[in-house]
Amino acid sequence: MTAGEVHERNLRTSTVTFHPLDELDGPLEPRRFGVYVHVPFCAARCGYCDFNTYVLASQGPDAVSRYLAAAHREIDAAATGMATRGVVPPAASTVFFGGGTPTMLTPVQLGGLVDHLQRVWGLAPGAEVTTEANPETLSEPVLTGLLEAGINRLSMGMQSADRGVLALLDRVHTPGRAVEMARLARQCGFEDISLDLIFGTPGESLDSWRRSLETALGADPDHISAYSLIVEEGTRLAARIRRGEVPMTDEDDLADKYLAAEEILGRAGLVNYEVSNWARPSAGDDGVVDLHRAEHNMGYWRNDDWWGIGPGAHSHLAELRWWNVKAPRHYEEMAESGVLPVDDGERLGPVEHHEEEVLLRLRLADGLPLDELSEKEQGRAAKVVAEGLGQATGGVLRLNLRGRLLADRVITELLM
Repeated sequence: MTAGEVHERNLRTSTVTFHPLDELDGPLEPRRFGVYVHVPFCAARCGYCDFNTYVLASQGPDAVSRYLAAAHREIDAAATGMATRGVVPPAASTVFFGGGTPTMLTPVQLGGLVDHLQRVWGLAPGAEVTTEANPETLSEPVLTGLLEAGINRLSMGMQSADRGVLALLDRVHTPGRAVEMARLARQCGFEDISLDLIFGTPGESLDSWRRSLETALGADPDHISAYSLIVEEGTRLAARIRRGEVPMTDEDDLADKYLAAEEILGRAGLVNYEVSNWARPSAGDDGVVDLHRAEHNMGYWRNDDWWGIGPGAHSHLAELRWWNVKAPRHYEEMAESGVLPVDDGERLGPVEHHEEEVLLRLRLADGLPLDELSEKEQGRAAKVVAEGLGQATGGVLRLNLRGRLLADRVITELLM
């Protein structure tokens, strides 16, 4: 789960009634703080994508400069608003540029945003600073520039090594481009490289998926995300399936491909630390083995605090959650007027907070502490263990491989 998965709205016609900083009851709890920066531009829109993205060429010649001015204004408005209310977050432990395709901006432009965040909130020592990227936007000068800009983690959309699958997804890069760029990124000095894969594309065979996994491993990445394709209403892919042009993948096929991912990635030494994410272990100077986890996403799964910058970005502070207006022009107009470009938000009550805690923690290999559950829910957790879907050891419920395949069902039954 990401910030963008919570409550979509049509923001153009909204009236702002939720002012997040006015809702805070007091200082923040001592937990980690991250920043998400949404860059809404892409070179082309993929047929399966329902994110808040826009083809850059359609937004006018000054689209990037307008966006950057608004993003910098929002950073200032957020930092000033927090400071005047005595809300002092810790230095940001993570920054994540998502999209869209953040590397539609230049490294200098991205670096300007990193520098601004450093000035107003500070970056913790060793902070993880990630940018998403599509392979076709990268080159040696760009990769070197990203490192010079303070970006130390690269998350690249590979999706598949199958030309036919990429074509059906409307991806514009060639099958080998992502691996080539991952290797080049390593040569340039990136020490934390992640590749994103998608399984379950209509017409994709199990053999094709296995080849994509093996190809991705050939780039020696530190992290791999493997997501089941979700066909979202309103996308071109959904329309093609509805018209019968391409078949819909069935649940058994998706399960077989998830098992293949666990087999192949596990055999290569990567550890499944979240349902859809695998990381390579590494030994630090102190000899302690750690994982190249996506620390920013861990903040989402642990319900840490984060501020979202950009059109449609979501934020979370204490028990508050809010989201920005989505349309870039509306976002820019609000930022220019000096107000936070918020569309709406909510305060999570105890029930909602508990449900999210169960939902998110059970996706993690770290598991869910049993004392987070009510007496009735602990009884249901015992049934999960009895059915062979997980283990309860050391006061923590953890799903096993079979349980991860049925995670949605397990979570629903726990909370029923």
